[in-house]
Amino acid sequence: MTIETVGVVGLGNMGLPMAATLARKGFDVWGFDLSEERRRLAQAQGIHAVPELAGLLRRVDAVVASLPLGRDVEAMVRTPAGLLDRADRRVIVLDTSTADATTSRRLAALLASRGHGHLDAPVSGGPAGAAGGQLTMMIGGDDEDLSLARPVVEALAARAVHVGPSGAGNVAKLINNMLVAAHLITNGEAFRLAEAAGVKAEAVLEVVNAATGRSAVSEAFYPKWVLSGRFDSGFAAGLMRKDVGLAAEMAAELGLALPLSRHVAEIWSGSREELPDGADFTRMTRYQAPDRE
Repeated sequence: MTIETVGVVGLGNMGLPMAATLARKGFDVWGFDLSEERRRLAQAQGIHAVPELAGLLRRVDAVVASLPLGRDVEAMVRTPAGLLDRADRRVIVLDTSTADATTSRRLAALLASRGHGHLDAPVSGGPAGAAGGQLTMMIGGDDEDLSLARPVVEALAARAVHVGPSGAGNVAKLINNMLVAAHLITNGEAFRLAEAAGVKAEAVLEVVNAATGRSAVSEAFYPKWVLSGRFDSGFAAGLMRKDVGLAAEMAAELGLALPLSRHVAEIWSGSREELPDGADFTRMTRYQAPDRE
């Protein structure tokens, strides 16, 4: 059973370049988004953009979901006259959103009961990685489903790690984003300290990136989006805030005391007024949390 026709649900900053990449690499790509403007942009890039989700779900061999929340993915799966009513072939859902592992496991079980497959496959690499097929993909799910979906995965990702069974991909992504969220705060404070001490952030950044304090934030984010003043990574603060919250909830459910991670989650949660959900997440480097009394 081969995959020739792929549906991309959610044509936002990540979904649209992923759809365009799949089309460029020879797949017959169908796209859906609630926004007429996003559908029009997709149509211009060789994607069959449709205004009706159920029709797309009945047509495709695989679905790539690029949606904000786990409940949005669940709503897609449960669309009337959609995937759950198909019996003509096994359809694989690749959920590239970042959701909680419980939701992914529930959807995997539901789809399996109707003869379909599910992979939680959150990605890292941003819109540029999506456009170039250079994403990193963290995958949870069955070996058989991954084998069927491999052509789609290889078209989108330069590196794909099969972390484990259903839910494992989302666990890995939440941990990754928890670290990124912390690094944005610590880098912002560190370079603010350097400037206050009379040393330019650019000079200290060069040292950090040649020493042991470096991270993706210092090596890539700071030069490209922070020091340049662009703040246009394409990833919204609200999405990172959501992911940090999910990581904190996972720690609480597991009964783990993670004081630093909890404080990071508190900073992100408490920064909404100064750093609204629609702002670029790299602006967290400029946020100054109020001192605790």
